[in-house]
Amino acid sequence: MHHCKIVIADDHPLFRAALKQAVSKVAKQVDIVEVSSMAELQDAASEHNDADLVLLDLTMPGASGFSSLVYLKGQSPEMPVVVVSGSEDHAVIRRSIEYGALGFIPKSVALETIVEAVQAALEGEAWIPDNVNLDAPVVDDKEAKVAEGIASLTPQQFRVLVMLMQGLLNKQIAYELDVSEATVKAHVTAILRKLKVHSRTQAVIAARSLDIESLAG
Repeated sequence: MHHCKIVIADDHPLFRAALKQAVSKVAKQVDIVEVSSMAELQDAASEHNDADLVLLDLTMPGASGFSSLVYLKGQSPEMPVVVVSGSEDHAVIRRSIEYGALGFIPKSVALETIVEAVQAALEGEAWIPDNVNLDAPVVDDKEAKVAEGIASLTPQQFRVLVMLMQGLLNKQIAYELDVSEATVKAHVTAILRKLKVHSRTQAVIAARSLDIESLAG
């Protein structure tokens, strides 16, 4: 591929540099959009929805586990996303694929391997570590329903949900987003409806079920 646009979403500058190096080996001309938080990724996803690939770290500020991947695939189903993660847990890898990632690159692999994985992704092929078995489904119905709800959130609703998970009150969320408390309440009501729950606490618990940490048990 001669010319392409790739979004690199990772909050570690050193690792972003490594990914940029890998990407530059794959394409002759490449536009690289770098983001280091979920809020920046949301903006980039709407502004650059013609990107050929998103390289996504699941654990960026403002992102909670798989919710960033689920949200991104909900907003831009056509945009290929490859998860790049510090985790090598097979359940994390399998869930990433089930939630719509095209591939999965562990951060521990050599630069040559990252180059190979990015190349495969740009050609529309899935790349995952050799020893991972994708045949056994891991996402249960309950989790799938939460994912469906998160995928249907608007960008602003997603921001509100992340802030609820951080324990912010309506007043604080209104201040952060520069909107009225009434607007925040409306967003919370919509989030509860989409996640099919009845309280803020239940919404947070539901969203947390998509955290990577919740798999460690």
